[in-house]
Amino acid sequence: MHGEYKVPGGKLVVVDTDVEEDRLARVSVSGDFFLDPDDALTRITASLEGAPASSSAKDLAARVAGALHEGDTLMGVTPEAVGIAVRRALGAALSWDDIDFDVIHGPVVDPMINVAMDETLVEDVAAGRRKPFMRLWEWNGPQVVIGSFQSYQNEIQQDGVDRYGITVSRRVTGGGAMFMEPGNCITYSLVIPTALVEGMSFEQAYPYLDQWVMEVLDKLGIKATYVPLNDIASEFGKIGGAAQKRWA
Repeated sequence: MHGEYKVPGGKLVVVDTDVEEDRLARVSVSGDFFLDPDDALTRITASLEGAPASSSAKDLAARVAGALHEGDTLMGVTPEAVGIAVRRALGAALSWDDIDFDVIHGPVVDPMINVAMDETLVEDVAAGRRKPFMRLWEWNGPQVVIGSFQSYQNEIQQDGVDRYGITVSRRVTGGGAMFMEPGNCITYSLVIPTALVEGMSFEQAYPYLDQWVMEVLDKLGIKATYVPLNDIASEFGKIGGAAQKRWA
């Protein structure tokens, strides 16, 4: 069994393993990361031998962390990354190449319809009626979208909404308020299996899911940096932000 995980901003971690009697056997950890001292790799590998094949990425990461000594240096790799690579080797986590998904450039529609589709289309994917997808939205009027936990009263000036004919909607994800003008920003949604971010926290998933955006911006000659928790910025300021919601 073979699994790979590319650490966002880091290096590639590769795990090869067998499973015997529901436990890991003959584990091999490799990649283009750096470790010091060298025998840290031997200790990491030994910590995974005999681990239950049902172990979560978090449990596997704890095993790896427990094998490290004070003064060990890991560069481009983390215990969490090793745990994710093991889960992928076991077929419990996916990579981008495992997903057959559509790219949808939808028609120009009312802002409220776009926000509603972010919820209803997820239900279609979960029910198997639609493949995972990336949807590019376009809308026919100015819109302010507020996060699922924000207060309308604290975020919105009603006189401005009334004066300029702005639609206000609430999305299914958290985060802050956004003002969006037709034709003046790019908005997209990714609806994918949660197995793609198996073992990752929300904080770890943001840079992983945004990695392709960073690569595109680089190809366009834009010097962009990732700003935790969930923003992308250039030397001139914020370029974009992300939000996520996971359905069980």
